[in-house]
Amino acid sequence: MTTPFGARLHEAMAARGPLCAGIDPHAALLHEWGLDDDVAGLERFALTAVEGLAPHVSVVKPQSAFYERFGSRGIAVLERVVVESRAAGALVLLDVKRGDIGTTSQAYADAYLDPSSPLASDAITVSPYLGFGSLDPILDTARTHGAGVFVLALTSNKEGPEVQHARVADGDGGGTVAGRVLDRLRALNDGAEPLGSFGAVVGATIGETAEDLDIGGPLLAPGYGAQGGTVDDIRRIFGVAARAVLPSSSRELLRSGPDVRALGDAARRVNDELAGLRG
Repeated sequence: MTTPFGARLHEAMAARGPLCAGIDPHAALLHEWGLDDDVAGLERFALTAVEGLAPHVSVVKPQSAFYERFGSRGIAVLERVVVESRAAGALVLLDVKRGDIGTTSQAYADAYLDPSSPLASDAITVSPYLGFGSLDPILDTARTHGAGVFVLALTSNKEGPEVQHARVADGDGGGTVAGRVLDRLRALNDGAEPLGSFGAVVGATIGETAEDLDIGGPLLAPGYGAQGGTVDDIRRIFGVAARAVLPSSSRELLRSGPDVRALGDAARRVNDELAGLRG
């Protein structure tokens, strides 16, 4: 068994800073770079972003959907993004938000977390809304291979609260659905040092929350930068847990391209902004 993801992430954040760089080839961004919205444009965009960002950040986060839309050739580009990002020293968090049951859940785990797979990554994002227990095959596979899992908990999209803020029956312990997800993650990370491998996704623009976000594991915070999240937001939302936050930025960084040096400069600048979170 390899070193657990949480320990590898803790080391990477200490060495490179907490920034998680999203590599999301939106059609609009391809056009901003002067590229066509086709497989050739996708490949040029994605691999240039890897070259500019992966040597300077602790985590690279490609969103699978933007590669899947090109079919098998897009997935082939995604495979290169994973391999080349890791070769540059970054951990890869594959943003797939999968969630299913039984053998299907296991198949997702094998696709993204088993080292024998061409898409094997250091961690993935998942959805718990078929019941947290539906994630067991993914969590078990992650343990086996020293991988990480980030579970959706408190997202920034306006539709999220109708599920995430819903109250659990008092007979089942009370609290909110999001609170129950966070509790389960806290239990999974119990005793892990220096950082657990099972994280939560909590938006950097959710505003206030009464939930306890100190889960003993990492906290992926999408929405930093162009979407409005700031360092002050992270300090306010996460409190003492801010030291474990991975603020994620995509558009703000990628708009520095296609110049490779400008991409690296942007990543270093954002990491400098975030330096105080781990104090």
